Amino acid sequence: MTKHARRLLLTLGLAAATALTAAAPAVAQQPYVAPYLSLIPQSSTKYAAIVVDARTGEVLYGSRADAPRYPASITKVMTLYLAFEALAAGKIQLDDPVVFSPRAAAQPPTKLGVRAGDSITVHEAMQGMVTRSANDAAVALAEKLGGTEQRFAALMTLRAQELGMANTHFANASGLPDSRQLTTARDLAILSRAVMRDYPQYYRLFSTKNFEFRGQSIRNHNGLLYRMDGVDGLKTGFINASGFNLAVSAVRENRRLIAVVMGGPNVATRDRVAESLLVTGFDVLERRARGEQITVAQNFFEPPQLAQATEASMQQGDTDRGLSVQLASAPPPGRASSIQIVEPSSVPKLNSGAKASAGGRWTVQVGSFTSRDDARKQLNIVQKRFGAPFTQARGVAEKDGSRYRSRFSGMTEAQAKGACRELKAKKQPCMVVPPARG
Repeated sequence: MTKHARRLLLTLGLAAATALTAAAPAVAQQPYVAPYLSLIPQSSTKYAAIVVDARTGEVLYGSRADAPRYPASITKVMTLYLAFEALAAGKIQLDDPVVFSPRAAAQPPTKLGVRAGDSITVHEAMQGMVTRSANDAAVALAEKLGGTEQRFAALMTLRAQELGMANTHFANASGLPDSRQLTTARDLAILSRAVMRDYPQYYRLFSTKNFEFRGQSIRNHNGLLYRMDGVDGLKTGFINASGFNLAVSAVRENRRLIAVVMGGPNVATRDRVAESLLVTGFDVLERRARGEQITVAQNFFEPPQLAQATEASMQQGDTDRGLSVQLASAPPPGRASSIQIVEPSSVPKLNSGAKASAGGRWTVQVGSFTSRDDARKQLNIVQKRFGAPFTQARGVAEKDGSRYRSRFSGMTEAQAKGACRELKAKKQPCMVVPPARG
């Protein structure tokens, strides 16, 4: 057992002893500060964390788990989720070319540095996103899958809703700064579970330690892959507004945990906090297997201000408080994806001013559900809250594979784009669907 693990077990031992003696009158004791959590500034407004049992979805620990945060490059997990979906549906292949548009090539670092007009394979684009967190690869892949990054971001948000990520909105495929791009630690844990649950055949990509690309050896930004036993993913992220983020998963003795840490002041602190949470979580699962009733939230003492935030989260239902809490995750989505693969050469120009070419045949999609009733309810909600753009439209719960799409049809191109623009301005995700060809 490592010195670090012994220190964590000592933490839990002290906590358990305190709990057993709490009934007896005693002088108030100073809480033991868990290793590394004390390194998070107590006044930090960026910090949030969660630990989840990947098998059951139980939240073992949460601190500010539902507070809005910027995902930064953890966004790329959703971009990859939709790429995995397209692969599984046979719509793309790993060796298909991904052409870099001028816009994709112009993305700021970190990036692969592929020139406009050049191409790499789908597999290389995904490897570049996982290891170097390549923004140019993320945009190029988004354009291949969705036609434009804007349209692809709308698909990302819709899929997030379907997965139960109730507090997430995506504005781009890379995670570069955008005030509209918001999520929570809980939602990122839901996404992490979904990736490994729905696409286990592709999840292993997240454990790539080194990527050989055009004479370069690119090392994965996730340092825990190299130093913590059992870690096999997922993704790091950083922008100034978010601080240092990490979604990480590890397996020990056939038990898998997911930890999300957001708002770390630096890489080292973020990684140490995540490692500390995972080690403690595994110890809790091991002790439960021996019959002990114990949770991380009950036994992981924190600095005073973080402890107060955790307690407030518990009162709002962020942690289990000794009970089993399931993540609000929808069933795995149907494999009949609505993504249409559009090569960059055929991408229509946005805001071109062209008149509607198929008046009355355009559609706005506002949700996708597993039941017709839910799809109809969504139509009623949107009609009630944003009725004006849809006065001339027809609301339908349209079956598409195993899912029901909430759609307003019978609109012109200008009406559909205008309606969706108005909805997005009011934080209601939507997607414009052009008329089918032929």
